[in-house]
Amino acid sequence: MIENSHLQAFKAIVGEENVKSDKAHLIAYCYDATRERFEPDAVVFPKDEQDVSKVVKYCDEHKIIIVPRGSGSCFTGGALPAHGGIILSLERYMNKILEIDMENMLGIVQPGVINMDFQKAVEEVGLFYPPDPASEMYCTLGGNVAENAGGMRAAKYGITKDYVVALRAVLPNGEIITAGKKTIKDVAGYNTAGIIIASEGTLAVITEITLKLIPKPKYKKTYMGVFPDVTKAMNAVFKSLAAGANPVAMEFLDALVIDALKQKFPEIKLPEHAGGILVGDVDGSSQEELTSQLETLKQSFKENGSNDFIIAQNDEEAAKLWFARKNASPATMVYGTKKLNEDISVPRSKLPIALEEIYKIADKYGLKAPCFGHSGDGNIHVNVMVKDKNDEQEMDNGHEAIKEIFKLVVSMGGTLSGEHGIGLSKAPFMEIAFNKAEMDLFKSIKKAFDPNNILNPFKMGL
Repeated sequence: MIENSHLQAFKAIVGEENVKSDKAHLIAYCYDATRERFEPDAVVFPKDEQDVSKVVKYCDEHKIIIVPRGSGSCFTGGALPAHGGIILSLERYMNKILEIDMENMLGIVQPGVINMDFQKAVEEVGLFYPPDPASEMYCTLGGNVAENAGGMRAAKYGITKDYVVALRAVLPNGEIITAGKKTIKDVAGYNTAGIIIASEGTLAVITEITLKLIPKPKYKKTYMGVFPDVTKAMNAVFKSLAAGANPVAMEFLDALVIDALKQKFPEIKLPEHAGGILVGDVDGSSQEELTSQLETLKQSFKENGSNDFIIAQNDEEAAKLWFARKNASPATMVYGTKKLNEDISVPRSKLPIALEEIYKIADKYGLKAPCFGHSGDGNIHVNVMVKDKNDEQEMDNGHEAIKEIFKLVVSMGGTLSGEHGIGLSKAPFMEIAFNKAEMDLFKSIKKAFDPNNILNPFKMGL
């Protein structure tokens, strides 16, 4: 339990109404999308950057753990207070779009701004912010930066790090820094912003973000490629991109997911004899550009064994094509009561063999592993399904299968996470992906920023 004197000190900084230690608040801030639960000692709502600085400085002086938090949508426990301390919640006050700079095509935001709200605001003035994580309706931009979030549009437009121009952040000792500039080029000093991005709140508390914007594409079309099996679909992915296709998104569903969707949503009409589906969008500044992109995809898909190539003619048809992909995750629950879902990533050319080996690992343990995800950037959502979550042996088998899958993807030049991060849940597997020298380097960076280890400690295996 945190001492009352500390609570009084926080109240003196942010106001009595912005420090909560009652049971209701502790429960509300004790979990994220992992459903693991760790109650904090208190929740503090800073009003501005100066509040953040003062709270963090006080915590550093008194060795109190701080866990920065946005909307709590993380899948790996990155914002859970597993070792107590305070939640520093940035969504209540620090949620403003400070500027949309039309001349320099930049947006300046506070960390609590919701991703979708920002997308809508910049699109209203003809600009575009591409990163679109699945949680875009409620995830915050500060959380996106802390996790280096991706999304379906990453195939063409990249991920969060590709749009962060500059940051303001509070160091664990309370000092405020600016990392990066509003300029296009900046090679003066270390790339401090690059170190803070994806650091999962372990190095600094982000208080302001400057984001690159691009012109909003004028035209967009949705397509679907239907294949007899997922191997042919995966071959079509990297071969289409090598042939000159540049889709906004190229998402995939395997046969297990397709069958699950048919069971869960019998009212939707998925293509018959589909063992693999690729669905996505193309966009551009002219209709001719879209036509060219779609023709490249259609031809490449055909060369790689597709049964059909469907182009949506309006928004209603596009929504129908996207329905299957957007409902893939809940549909997989037809296979069990517990889903062990991971977001591994491999080089795109390795997708066919990666999926083949994943299915073999699942079969070895008597489990099903329906897969879907962002094939355009090599990011696979693997779902190892446990039929009975109360069966201890079956749960153990599921976790062993996940461990083998991690070893597999690392051996193929892949990574433990393409977008969800490491947090608590993947921390035990970091040494599969990184050698001792690399882990020691991470630990030395953490110590340089946070010598007292107060800022979101013990995440990422650090």
